[in-house]
Amino acid sequence: RWLVDDEASDETNTLNAVEPSIGKGITTPSQLSCEGRSAGGLLVGASLNQHPELFRAAILGVPFVDVACTMIDASIPLTVAEWEEWGNPNEGRYFDYMMSYCPMRNVKENAKYPSCLLLGGLHDPRVAYWEPAKLAAT
Repeated sequence: RWLVDDEASDETNTLNAVEPSIGKGITTPSQLSCEGRSAGGLLVGASLNQHPELFRAAILGVPFVDVACTMIDASIPLTVAEWEEWGNPNEGRYFDYMMSYCPMRNVKENAKYPSCLLLGGLHDPRVAYWEPAKLAAT
């Protein structure tokens, strides 16, 4: 629920750290990459959707990129326990918020995304192997 309570989202905070580095000439998008695993992959995916032009490459390891569809399914292990932190997507306000940053639902058509390495795990207990596959197919 912390994501809904009027705080800046993690992807906004990440972009707020990247953009000044580019603006000050410390780096350029052609030199910049990002990496995230699991929920960090969600952060990277959301950041790439907001500003794909800021990065040359990204690594998303077992990325949690289909947030609403995964979180809404109470039969998936650990999902219900996560509702305390993330909010229950069976409630409209949490569902709408999850959809607003969900990497799977916000891929920009005709945008030039950086090169991405998407990694999945057959036995990861939190992120199903098909999430990075679905993102790659989007």
